[in-house]
Amino acid sequence: MLHELVVRNLGVIDEATLLLGSKMTAVTGETGAGKTLIVTAIDLLTGGRADASLVFPGASEAEIEGRFVTADAEVVVRRVIPREGRSRAYINGSLATVSALSELGTNFVDLHGQHSHQSLLRGPVQRAALDRFANIDTSPLAALQDDLRALETSLAELGGDERDRAREIDLLTYQLNEIAAANLVDATEDEQLDQLEDTLAAVSEHRLAAAKVVQQLDADSGASEALSAALAEVQGRKPFADLEQRLLSVIAETTDIATEARGRLETIQDDPQQLTQVRERRALLRELRRKYGSDLTEVIAYGRMVAQRLAELNAHDERAAALQQRKVSVAEQLATEQAKVRANRCRAAPELAAVTEANLAALAMPAAKLEVRTNGRAGEDVSLWLAANAGHELLPLAKVASGGELARAMLALRLVLTVGPPTLVFDEVDAGIGGQAANAVAESLASLAEDHQVLVVTHLAQIAALADQHLCVAKAEVDGATVSVAQLLNHDTRVVELSRMLSGSPDSQAAQEHAQELLTRQT
Repeated sequence: MLHELVVRNLGVIDEATLLLGSKMTAVTGETGAGKTLIVTAIDLLTGGRADASLVFPGASEAEIEGRFVTADAEVVVRRVIPREGRSRAYINGSLATVSALSELGTNFVDLHGQHSHQSLLRGPVQRAALDRFANIDTSPLAALQDDLRALETSLAELGGDERDRAREIDLLTYQLNEIAAANLVDATEDEQLDQLEDTLAAVSEHRLAAAKVVQQLDADSGASEALSAALAEVQGRKPFADLEQRLLSVIAETTDIATEARGRLETIQDDPQQLTQVRERRALLRELRRKYGSDLTEVIAYGRMVAQRLAELNAHDERAAALQQRKVSVAEQLATEQAKVRANRCRAAPELAAVTEANLAALAMPAAKLEVRTNGRAGEDVSLWLAANAGHELLPLAKVASGGELARAMLALRLVLTVGPPTLVFDEVDAGIGGQAANAVAESLASLAEDHQVLVVTHLAQIAALADQHLCVAKAEVDGATVSVAQLLNHDTRVVELSRMLSGSPDSQAAQEHAQELLTRQT
């Protein structure tokens, strides 16, 4: 609900702070006093169009703040309208767009009169209203629609042109065969072949090197003789015991090296055929790396990916057939559910129209005709059409010209639907009515206030008397300027205001007695 409204420099309102009750609040005052500016302020808070001409004379900008309180949260909305430049909007102190205000306002407030923030003027809301009125469960329909969209998405992702798919299969098959033919089992094969090629390509040089090592280190070589002579000098001498051990180790190591070099000399053999094979294998691996990866690890991974993609493509027809079969089944179920929902909506539409027409008759629109029209496979295109007077053609609610007629039509609908935003604002709902019709409108508004916060701008004492809270807007002169002042009335001042509304004479004893009678009816 709208708990608090602060208006500064808007029209003839210098500054006003209103604490609104949770039920029905009436706003009254002389014509031109500025009471409709309260509605204008709420309209601006909920994303209405800003007009610089609304800025109070002499002020640089107008400002409106509203505090909305729900069971779960509190939201403070602020709108600033400068005399020059674009308006600014804030939600909980942070800058916001006007569209964000409008979206927020849709959840909090409905304005009924000549304002745009009326949720029942929108098709989706009218459809939801009809469904709630008739207790139509649309969840199975929504679930089937979701299923069908998901299947269509899966088919689109799976699909593709058959020729493109065949070309991709041919290319991937060639690539996979090329990789598979290489029989890649070790990602380090490149390094191993590099070493083997180096060995095979220089067999003569390797054998010559091994022979020289053997010649330099065998038992008859000068190196061996020199080491033996050095060992003989220190052998058995305690000061050189450590050197003796080291020399023994060197002699053993050189002997071992000579033995291994002799073995290499015998095993390294010239093999031109193996060298050719190694070079051909290395060339193959280079070609694979050029096409499929920077190293053999990437080539092997690419081969796995190709195999997976080929499996998907080859299974395409089978999977597509399964999805298509499922789509046909869901589409059939959807058609059945759409027909069911359509039948329910078509059956409920005249019932909603009839109940609403009965309410309109009680609200001084006895000749009004309301139609609830449905179109679409599930009757999802729901629209409300109204002919306010006999002989008038039916028009969509959004095109009803009279603000008073529209407000009463909305009131009649709200009485039927009961649901809606927590705050309902009615302006001009009493236009052109009086007597028993005024009493009916008053009682209808009071009934609506049992479940909603209702704010009504009215000229009728019957309506104001049934309000739980009464605000009076009056003009006053402050520092030579005419301003509007909003005052919350107590019982005594309320009697005076109701007397003015009844007779034009607030001091009339007869009018005051009538006002007392009206207030007694309210209690």
